Amino acid sequence: MTTPEATGLATVGAATALLDAYRPGSARFFASPTRTLLAHGAQAEVPDDTRPLTERVTHTLAAASPVGGRAPIVLGAVPFDQTGRAALVVPDAITWGPPLAADPLIALAAPAPPATAWDVRPVPAPDVYRAGVAEAVRRIRAGALDKVVLARTLELRSADPSNLPLLLQRLARRDPRGYTFAVPGTAPGRTLIGASPELLVSRTAGRVVANPLAGSARRSADLAEDVRRAMALLESEKDLHEHAVVVAAVRAALAPHCATLDVPDRPTLVCTAAMWHLSTTVTGTVHAENPASALELACALHPTPAVCGTPAGTARQTIADLEPFDRGLYTGMVGWGDADGDGEWVVTIRCAEADADTLRLYAGAGIVAASSPEAETAETEAKFRTFLHAVTDDQAAPTGPIPAAAAAAAEQSVAGRR
Repeated sequence: MTTPEATGLATVGAATALLDAYRPGSARFFASPTRTLLAHGAQAEVPDDTRPLTERVTHTLAAASPVGGRAPIVLGAVPFDQTGRAALVVPDAITWGPPLAADPLIALAAPAPPATAWDVRPVPAPDVYRAGVAEAVRRIRAGALDKVVLARTLELRSADPSNLPLLLQRLARRDPRGYTFAVPGTAPGRTLIGASPELLVSRTAGRVVANPLAGSARRSADLAEDVRRAMALLESEKDLHEHAVVVAAVRAALAPHCATLDVPDRPTLVCTAAMWHLSTTVTGTVHAENPASALELACALHPTPAVCGTPAGTARQTIADLEPFDRGLYTGMVGWGDADGDGEWVVTIRCAEADADTLRLYAGAGIVAASSPEAETAETEAKFRTFLHAVTDDQAAPTGPIPAAAAAAAEQSVAGRR
C-alpha cells in the first residue's frame, strides 16, 4: 500500500492531531517513521483457532469490507508465543496521517504526568533476576545454547486510573522517530502501550526492510560521556557477538522468501532517548511469484534471537524455566498488514500492559557467555526508563537523541582504530 502519508509530505498538525485524538477502549494507534494511523471499532476479529495465523488473517481480510475507500487492513498485536491468542482486528474506521517526525508540532512538549503514589513491585526481584542470569550463563557455557533473552517486569499500582492518552503523548513526543503504539490487549479492559525502537519487518510493494537491534548501552545526559558509551558499544566483543547472532538468524529466516537480500557486514548505531543500540538494516525484495506478505515474513522471523535466543527451542525452554511470568504480548509483534501483503510489524518492547489500576512494565536483556548478572540487571533498569519517564517525568535521561553527527563521529573514531 503506497499512500500519500508515507511520502513524508506532512501538513502541520496532521499527525499530532491523530495522537491527540487517541482515547482508550476501541481505538488503536500506531505510528512509524513512514506513517501514523488511528483506527476505531472492529468490523471483524481474527479468530483464535488452530489454523496458522497467516491463514486466519488472509481469510478475515478477504471477507472484510473496504474502509474509507481503501482496502481493509488488520491491525493489532501478536503474542511472544505465536500459538497464543492474538489481538488482531479489521477496524471499522481508519484515519491515516504522515509520520510524527514530519509534523513540526511534535516538538511541543507533552504535559507533565500528575503526581501519583505508585506501589512498585519488581517481578522477579532484582536478586532473583541476577540468579536467573547466572544460571543462564552456566547453561550457555556448558554448551546447552548460545544466547537467551531473560526479562523482568515492574508492576506499578495506583488508586488512580492510568491516563493512557497522556502516557502515549509522552512516549511519542520523546521518541517521534520510533514506533509508538496503543492497542487493546487480549483481555477485556487491558491496553498494550509502548514505544519500540525495533522494526521486525516491513514490506512495501515487494521491498522488504528488517532492522534487528541487539547490543545496548544506557544513554548519558553528559554529551561527552554519551559519545564514549556509544564508542564502547561499537567495540564491545560481547555486544558485537550478540548482535551477529541475531543478524545471522534474520538472514536465514528471510533468505527463502527473498529474491535479493542485502545484509551489511557491520552494525551501526541508533539511539532512543534512553538507550544506544547496535543496529543492522537488512533490505531485500520478495520473489515475484508467490510473494510473501509482510505478516508471513514477520511470522518467519518471530521470535528473533533479539527477544528469545538461539537455538530457539532451547532458549524458549530456558525462558520458561527462569521467568516467573507469562510474557503475553511482550516481545511479540505489533503493527498492521493489508490484503496486498504490505505492512509494518514491530517488535513489542519498551512497553507496558495497562488495566484499571496497574501498569505492568517489561524489559529484557540478551544473555551470552560473557554476560554478568549485574550488568544485565543494570541494562533492564535502563530500558525501564523509557516508560518510567512517561509515568514519572524522570529528568535523569537525555530529552532526546543527540545529533546523528555524534553517532557518526563515534563510528568513525572506532573505525579509525581498527
